[in-house]
Amino acid sequence: MPIDIVTVLMLIGGGVLLVVGAEGLVRGASRLAASMGIPPIIIGLTVVALGTSSPELAVGISSSLGGNADIAMGNVVGSNIFNVLFILGVTAIISPLVVHERIIFFEVPLMIFVSLLLLVFSIGGNLNRIEGIILIVGLIAYMLFLIRQSRRENAAVTAEYAAEFSEADKTPSTIARDVIFVLVGLGLLVTGSELFVGGATEIAEALGVSQLVIGLTIVAIGTSLPEVATSILASLKGERDIAVGNVVGSNIFNILAVLGISSAVSGSGIAAADVAVRFDIPIMTGVAVITAPIIFSRREVSRWEGVLFVGYYFAYTAYLILDASGNSHAGNFRVAMLGVVVPVTCLVVLLVAGKEFLHLRKNGGIRGPQSAA
Repeated sequence: MPIDIVTVLMLIGGGVLLVVGAEGLVRGASRLAASMGIPPIIIGLTVVALGTSSPELAVGISSSLGGNADIAMGNVVGSNIFNVLFILGVTAIISPLVVHERIIFFEVPLMIFVSLLLLVFSIGGNLNRIEGIILIVGLIAYMLFLIRQSRRENAAVTAEYAAEFSEADKTPSTIARDVIFVLVGLGLLVTGSELFVGGATEIAEALGVSQLVIGLTIVAIGTSLPEVATSILASLKGERDIAVGNVVGSNIFNILAVLGISSAVSGSGIAAADVAVRFDIPIMTGVAVITAPIIFSRREVSRWEGVLFVGYYFAYTAYLILDASGNSHAGNFRVAMLGVVVPVTCLVVLLVAGKEFLHLRKNGGIRGPQSAA
């Protein structure tokens, strides 16, 4: 069945509306928050983090209510894999990423924990409403922690966020403008999500592949474009705490907010396909786990590690394409990746992290970031 040009235009148009809507929502909401006297670092950690995850949320709610649960689940799982492997990888290649202690000791472990939690919740084949509410409660607790923790940040980190999210004017005209940005942004997100999900569903049917694969690839990449722009621009400006925090925070928000809210508003919850439970969600969890020793080893993500991440993303995508097309080599490719490449990489990373841990014990402190390779 050929792909209709209208379907392609729906997908592209919906993706554009999602990106533009997210940008309008983030810009308007961050300025409104600043005009109300909310500190820039809190704006960056909460308002902007939620805003950049708004395309995933819009698509998640739209697809779950529309009975396209595989797209909802695939979108979050695929976005989380894309965020770490591709966005963090490309950003590190541009400029090695120094990682703040809060991210090392709290947010990365939390990202790993919520990934494992999603894996546990999905084992039964469905993320039900009760589990969704549990995720929402976790989201609220996480945001309250961020607000409390922001008051303890050092001057350098606070200055980064102040430069990016400075105080806005408080005149009636500027406040009205920002309200319009928020409302228009929300409208574009709703419209864009309907078009995007509709186009993605029809493309899946035309290509004869599952909605899960489309969600893991096309939908995941499309809804992650705000994170791409935010992280790369932050890296180019030297705001590397924002670049790393955006990726890690987005992954946490995707699970707690997007899947939490989507499963809570859907009466039957969100179905988790068996293949996702056996392969894709474990891959997402493994990607989250592998960031811990990499970041801990030198408190940075170096260029060679960025290249490694991007290479893994292309390998994962290649497997999805081979498997979806029924290629006979897909099974061998999967065995090679899971049985050889991934274990060897984990071993190397753990050896490096172990060496750094011994260094920490010897010197009684945290080793500062080293120069990039």
